[in-house]
Amino acid sequence: MAARSGSGGGGEMPGDGDPALGDFPARAPDTRRWLFADQLGPHFLDAPDQPVLLVESRSVFRRRRFHRQKAHLLLSALRHRAAELGDQAVFLRTDTYAEALDQVPGPLSVCAPTTWPARDFVLRRRDLTVLEARGFVTRQADFRRWAGGRTRERLLMDDFYRTARRVHDVLMDGAEPAGGTWNLDHDNREPPPADGRVPVPAPWLPVEDEIDEQVRADLDRWVADGDVAFVGDDGPRLFPVTAAETEERLTDFLTHRLRAFGPHEDAMLAGDPWLAHSMLSASLNLGLADPADVVHRAELAWRESVAAGDPLPLNSVEGFVRQVMGWRDWIWHLYWQLGRDYRHGNALAATEEVPDWLGELDAGAIDANCLSSVVADVRDRGWVHHIPRLMVLGNYALQRGIRPLAMTDWFHRVFVDGYDWVMVANVVGMSQHGDGGVLATKPYAAGGAYIDRMSDYCGSCRYDPKKRLGEDACPYTAGYWAFLERNRERLAGNRRMRQPLAGLGRLKGLEEVVEQERVRGTEAP
Repeated sequence: MAARSGSGGGGEMPGDGDPALGDFPARAPDTRRWLFADQLGPHFLDAPDQPVLLVESRSVFRRRRFHRQKAHLLLSALRHRAAELGDQAVFLRTDTYAEALDQVPGPLSVCAPTTWPARDFVLRRRDLTVLEARGFVTRQADFRRWAGGRTRERLLMDDFYRTARRVHDVLMDGAEPAGGTWNLDHDNREPPPADGRVPVPAPWLPVEDEIDEQVRADLDRWVADGDVAFVGDDGPRLFPVTAAETEERLTDFLTHRLRAFGPHEDAMLAGDPWLAHSMLSASLNLGLADPADVVHRAELAWRESVAAGDPLPLNSVEGFVRQVMGWRDWIWHLYWQLGRDYRHGNALAATEEVPDWLGELDAGAIDANCLSSVVADVRDRGWVHHIPRLMVLGNYALQRGIRPLAMTDWFHRVFVDGYDWVMVANVVGMSQHGDGGVLATKPYAAGGAYIDRMSDYCGSCRYDPKKRLGEDACPYTAGYWAFLERNRERLAGNRRMRQPLAGLGRLKGLEEVVEQERVRGTEAP
């Protein structure tokens, strides 16, 4: 990987036969810059006064039934950027992107979009200069160089992350990692505090304005006209839509929340969806913040706290840096590296569809407290942090055999930070083990004991996490064993599954558990 050089830099690697992976120029300052709705930060321009094209495409909202708050966030961010730029921008509201582009005389340039279909579209347009992608710490050409010669199974996040830390000089003391250890994740797996409270103040939240008011009125009108449909509840906007609001949230996190972030990073609390998380994923994925600047700001906060004699815990700082320039960048690069067909991976032969109660975010239909609480959080906010996503929602889908691609689409639609590039590897690979072990060496399946240890959900639940048979048998505990039995042969060659599969052979009442869960199926538990 090349040394950090801001958001630009030219590509140096061949495109491996696919134009969407090819080399793109780094800059085109003399052209009008078309900004997609996830490219809204200043680092997507080559000069502060560069002319801009913004397009609000109605057809985007017809393709999928998005969460209402996600639609609001996207439209509000796009319209706020148009208002900020004023006469510097041409802002068009059309049915399709092509319709808008046909109205604007060239030359036009665009930073390479974040999905296969969008890249294919811009590459087909002869009136567009397609530039290198921005909005990530490591350039695509540099990732391809790093990945060269590695098998799919050796594209390990930890290896990539260490290389990126060295190259971009983040949390380094010379040639060694700050504190002498690369990864402090072992310090970040504590259950919730005994009193059920994480010691941080309430997070900074934005205040809606007249643009938000107009967005809400337009969405109401579109729904009334039968033009689009949404899922989830409307509500006050919870996430930034401008670079200035994103700066407020980042500063709030670094000042008040980063210190407490690490230890309970994986914990879940029914009454506190935020805990000490940064809540920056939506801003990063809208392009409102440059992730390279974010991680350097976090490191600066740590170094200044050390100098002041009141050091921020290194495990909190490193854990946050790993999320932003490790995991987020790695998932982005794998989206392209693993190719167009990766999304169709279904190594465990899952065939079920997303059940209606989950598709409608009907939390009231669910008795299992953990699942009901998390679905309600998604319904109310369009967001939960990574552990409810993986170990409650994803774990349920994995155990019940829901098709990975169907779950990928669901996550894409209902999360405010959900995009195709985010969800394909995260869901197909990490969550649903659809790739057979490229991203994760074993399936992320767990029984109720994990949820009981890492949350406060189980105490008030009608199900008992210790029980696998009977009316009060936990659907996660029973579902775990039914999952293992259904996939016994498929997982037999996985060395990390030898112990669980051996336990399966000794389990009393296995046939009864399997039949109980077959009957339960994907009915709301």
